[in-house]
Amino acid sequence: MDLRRLDNLTERTPPLAIVIPLALVVLITVADAVSPRDVFLSPMLVVAPALTASFAGPWRTAAIAVVAVGAQAFVAFVTQGSGTVARAWQLVALIVLSVLLVFFSYIRERRGRQLSRVRLVSETAQRVLLRPPPQYVGPLRIAWLYLAAEDDTQIGGDLFAVTRRRPATSRVIIGDVRGKGLPAIAEASAVLGAFRETARFCDTLPELAEALEARVSLDMDEVADSQEDPGEHFTTALLLELPDGDGGPVLMASCGHPAPLVIGSDGQVTATNCTAPSPPLGSGFLPAVGVHADEISYGDGDTLLLYTDGLIEARSRQGIFYPLVERVATFPPALTPEALLRHLRQDLLHHTGGRLSDDAALLAITRTVQAQGAGASHGADLM
Repeated sequence: MDLRRLDNLTERTPPLAIVIPLALVVLITVADAVSPRDVFLSPMLVVAPALTASFAGPWRTAAIAVVAVGAQAFVAFVTQGSGTVARAWQLVALIVLSVLLVFFSYIRERRGRQLSRVRLVSETAQRVLLRPPPQYVGPLRIAWLYLAAEDDTQIGGDLFAVTRRRPATSRVIIGDVRGKGLPAIAEASAVLGAFRETARFCDTLPELAEALEARVSLDMDEVADSQEDPGEHFTTALLLELPDGDGGPVLMASCGHPAPLVIGSDGQVTATNCTAPSPPLGSGFLPAVGVHADEISYGDGDTLLLYTDGLIEARSRQGIFYPLVERVATFPPALTPEALLRHLRQDLLHHTGGRLSDDAALLAITRTVQAQGAGASHGADLM
């Protein structure tokens, strides 16, 4: 979004919308002019600027107010000799109310502009922090989705990243920081920074998880806000290693994070399981327990769906958790990653009634038959 476009957000009103208050002014003016002399309908003219202020900015509200005041003066002129004093006070009252409506419209527009700027900064900060992966990384086609629980905040502690590790291997992380707000953002940034720095150099996923644990434990002393959030500070994470083609099995290591779904090219949905999940990163227990990597069956045309617990813990109005496996199994087969996430978003919001209790991050990764040439190279360089 261009910052310069934020100055007139509330002024972007469809032209036909202004016809309604203008029509009301004409209707009320004519009705008052032809009504009996002891009937005063012109005070209803205030409805026109009040209605305009509900959807337009101060300039258009002022324009309609001027028209309404002019109509009030016209009615007073046409009905001279009938309640002249009352007509004069009606005109004064309409002017005062119109000025107040224009003022309140200005305040509303100013606050709306400030909110738009805050949301823009939030979305920009999220993109800088997450650095969303490109559409192609090696032979992988990737789509992502971030669903915020609050309408006015587009950033939180959910995280994901994809990096390229040569020879012919991609590594993925998706995670969820305990807590919310700015402290969670700082902790997510520390985890992502550690992953991007170490993912290319660790030989195995257990080695990568242990390196992340060491880095995150050190960084938590600097980034964790113990005063605002005196509780534990840790991050659940899921690590994957995806070789290109038939370069070897797909490996998965869970540090307290939900395992992904595998959606076959024929539409069959398989829920994977972590046989020995490790404690979350930063909890301090991972070195003692160790890390175990599981293999996943994942062929050409299959899609991996990675998600944070905000998805599976989303509840309906009746308190029912979102049945992820059952719902995804009803989607059309052979969806692209982008189409899959669109279907999932619509279905999730329908299940919850349009509101989420927690943020949710999703990654859909499809293994294509062949690497996508320039797109694959571009993705490797970016990440």
